[in-house]
Formats: sequence, C-alpha cells, structure tokens
Amino acid sequence: MIRMLLRVLGREYAQPVRRTVALMTTTAVAEGLSYALLIPVLPALFGSTPADAWPWLIAFGAAVAVYAVLRYLGDLSGFRAGTTLLHGMYYRLGDHLARLPLGWYNARRVGEVSVLASQGVLQAMGVIAHLLAPFIFACVTPLTIVAVILAVNWQMGLAALVAAPVVAAIQLWAGRSMAATDAERAERDHDATGRVIEYLQAQPVLRAGGRTVERFRLLDDSLREVQRASRRSLLSALPGAVGLTLAVQAVFTGLLVLGAYLALGGTIGAAEVLTILVLAARCADPLLSLADIGGKLRGARSELARLDAVLRTGTLPEAREPVRPESHDLEFDSVAFRHGDRTVIGDVSLSVPEGQRLAVVGPSGAGKSTLLQLIARFYDVDAGAVRVGGVDVRSIDTEVLMSRIAFVFQDVYLFDGTIEENVRLGRPDAEDAEVRAAATAARLDDVVERLPGGWAANVGEGGALLSGGERQRVSIARALLKDAPIVLLDEVTSALDPVNEAAVHEGIERLMAGRTVVMVAHRMRTVQRADRVVFLDDGRIAEEGSHDELLRRGGRYAGFWHLSMAPG
Repeated sequence: MIRMLLRVLGREYAQPVRRTVALMTTTAVAEGLSYALLIPVLPALFGSTPADAWPWLIAFGAAVAVYAVLRYLGDLSGFRAGTTLLHGMYYRLGDHLARLPLGWYNARRVGEVSVLASQGVLQAMGVIAHLLAPFIFACVTPLTIVAVILAVNWQMGLAALVAAPVVAAIQLWAGRSMAATDAERAERDHDATGRVIEYLQAQPVLRAGGRTVERFRLLDDSLREVQRASRRSLLSALPGAVGLTLAVQAVFTGLLVLGAYLALGGTIGAAEVLTILVLAARCADPLLSLADIGGKLRGARSELARLDAVLRTGTLPEAREPVRPESHDLEFDSVAFRHGDRTVIGDVSLSVPEGQRLAVVGPSGAGKSTLLQLIARFYDVDAGAVRVGGVDVRSIDTEVLMSRIAFVFQDVYLFDGTIEENVRLGRPDAEDAEVRAAATAARLDDVVERLPGGWAANVGEGGALLSGGERQRVSIARALLKDAPIVLLDEVTSALDPVNEAAVHEGIERLMAGRTVVMVAHRMRTVQRADRVVFLDDGRIAEEGSHDELLRRGGRYAGFWHLSMAPG
C-alpha cells in the first residue's frame, strides 16, 4: 500500500511518509510497553501493602504522558504529510491530464476523472492522515502487549500469540472475498456518475421532447445497479467482520480458561492472571477495528490503483534536446493519422508559407479539424511529419509550440470568472491597455458596455451567461492578446447570427493580419480571403489551388461553392 502510494506520488514524498510511519510505529510500541507497568500494580494492590503500588502507578502515569506526546506528534505528522500529499497529488494529476493526448478523453472518462479528482484523490491521500495511525496501532500495539505477556508467562503468551495468524488469515480471506464486489461497486459508481453528467447535458433534448417530468430510464437503471452493488458489498463484508469478532472472543476465552487452569495448579498467581486478562482485553478493541479499517484501506487502495493507471498512461513524449523554430511557415510531409482502426488523415502533403492563409474545406468527417489539431500537436502523427518553421513539432518544446499558436474553436469554453479574467488567459501578464486594445479589436468592448458589471461581469460556467457570438468575441480577444504568429481557426462563424457574424469577422480579420493562418470553414465566403484552398475528402487532398483557380476547374470545390451560394 505504502509502496503504491509513493509510486503514485513520486520519490520526493518518500521521506515524510517514512518519517510518519516510523513515528507512528514508535508510538504504538510505547503504548504497548506502557501497559507492562500494570503488571506490578495489580499484585501490589491485592497484596498486604497496597501502598507499594504508588511508585508503579506514577511510572504508569508518566509512561502514558510520554505516549500522549508521541501520539500528538504522530497524528500531527500524519495530517501534515496527508495535506502535503494531497496538494502534490492534485498538481501531479492535473499536470499529467494536461499532457495526455486528446484522443485519450472520451465520454466515459469524463465521469471517471471527475470522481477520481474529487472522491478518489481525497480517499487515497486520506490514508496517511486518517487510516495509517489506526492501522499501525491495531497491528503493532497488540503485538507489543503479547510480547509483554510472553515475558510474564510463556504459556499464556503463546496462547495469546495464536491470535496473530488467525486474525491475519481472516483479514486476507475477507479482502479476497470482497475484492470482486468492491471492484463492481466502483465500476457502478463510475457508470452512474457518467449517467448523471449525461442527464444534465441532455436537459435541452429531454425538455424539447416533452420529458421534463418523466424519469430518465438510463440514469434510474444505473442508480439501481449502484444500490444492488452496495448491498452485495455490505453482505460480503459480514463474514469477515463476524469471523474476526468470533476469533478474538475465542482467543480471550482460551486465555481465561488457561489462566484459571494455571492458577489452580499453582503455576501462576491470581493477580498475574487478572493482569494478563486486562492486557488481553486491551488488545481486543484495536483487533476488532481491523475489519472497518481493512475495508477503508481496500477502498483507498482501489482508488490508488486507478490513479496509478491514469498516471501510467503515456503522454506525448518531449524531445530530449528541443529545437526552437526561427520562422512560422507550416508543412505537412506525407502525414498519416489513424484514430483506432479508422484512417482520419492519409498521406497529406501541403505547405503554408509564413504570413499566408490556407483554407481547408470539405464534407463533414473529412479530417479538417484533425489537421489543425496535428499542427498544435494535440496528437502525434502515425506517419510523416508536421513542421513549424522547418522543425518537426515533436522536436519543439510543448510550451514553445503553444506560445506560437493561437487557436480559436467553433465551440468556445469560458472559465467561470469575469470577462477580463477569460481574456487574460491569452497573456496573463498583459497591461490593462493591451487587454482593452484586444477587446476593441475583437468588438468585445460593445459587449462589455452592455453588461451590468462591465469587465467584472461573470460569464458563468462554460460562458453560459453569454451568447454564442459574445463567447466568440471573448475567444478572439484572447487570441489577439496572445499575439501568436500562427493562427488556427476552426469554423468560428458557422453557428452565428448575421450581426454577430459580422462583428466576429471583423475581429478575425484583425487577428489574421500578418500571421500564418490555417482556417477550417463551412461558410464559403470566408474562404475567399485565403491565399490557397485545400479541398479535403476522406482524409486526402482532392483539390488544391486558389479560390478562382478551383472555381474555373469546376470540380468538387466548385460544386461546394455553388451549393453554398444557392438561395434558401
């Protein structure tokens, strides 16, 4: 468990974890040894001079005080280590997720990652703060007490020692029997989370279909499966808990019988037997708590295994000796890219000189957006190379590559914050005047003036409080503020009304000025402003040339153009 925890977190966290484990183990041993001072106390109390017990009682009080200090330091160390690990885990998970290929993400993983980043990380990292100390005390303190009993009477010590392998065997058996139900419950939890997200996202469709009152069957079925899996998990835990209780009670009963036999035979005094039984009773509570602690540790281990699986997912490799491009022309050299078994891009070769504009058109599913994503290295190609300034994007440091590219998507996502905060994502250290200038160029200042809060107006989660056109203006202002030499545009005006489309086009024109541009467009009027046009079909270049040349040829592009210009 600890090894997996350190593997998930990294070697830099090993020292505080080991220090915490050592301190907690020392505290557990100190607690067990402190009970050894009860051995002379009871015989003295039952003897002819009870006052002889005072020195031992004082020593016992001092030992308890030392234990209390150690326990405080151990718990404090556990909480501090847990907080540090939680902080480090969130940073490591977030950094890793940001470097995973976009192809790794799908609808199912949205639910998995949301559960993992909230409940999973807290549960896994809570091991150090909340579970490690109880587990160590439940294991180490009883063993220390058994060692003390062995020192007092070897027969009763050996009888008490029988509990160790019995308890360990029951815990292993319970863990194995519950492994399947625990995994099933976790699987059902993740499925249900995905269904909840789907239900929320599908509200417009459900309401449009008049199903605002009707329950969502897929979500109901998923929640019922969670209920059934939870019931099976609880039932599978009962045999282990009952077995552990019976084992502890059986060992204690055996000690009682053996102690009575030895006392009646004169081998040991009644006071010593009573002392040993008191010590044995002190072992019972921590041993019985192992059933609950074991279940929580198994849950935490499952979450750790999921975190480990995510962190082991391969990221896009970084070049050992990155090269910085000196220019900003673009080139596709015999590029092929597959998504699963499907070839999305097949043997594409084209170039975009620095400062020129390339328009990519074609039917839906032709691979147009994928071309843009390959330039930004959202994926790595399966064959050929994508180059920026003559340098393969795989040889460019990711931060350097991203600093050279401004990407404006069709579907704009804004973070839940103010308009200004969302614009400043393009360049956080920009001066206020630069932010205002970018907003003016993107025609965003019109939006800011209309909103009650102005620049401090909140856009809502995902930009829900703004219209589609207003979100696009924020996105363009963000790209203008970034001032990157390469601009990638992905159908940015395909879903806008005429007023917003005119405003966005004006902003786009300012954004494209003097930059290397690759634009994907469905509205063919946008294509006329390009220096060259590529018609993509089924992942391959069907036609290439200027707008006028392609119209004169009367091929696929001309058909697209005339169809888009047709009235109605």
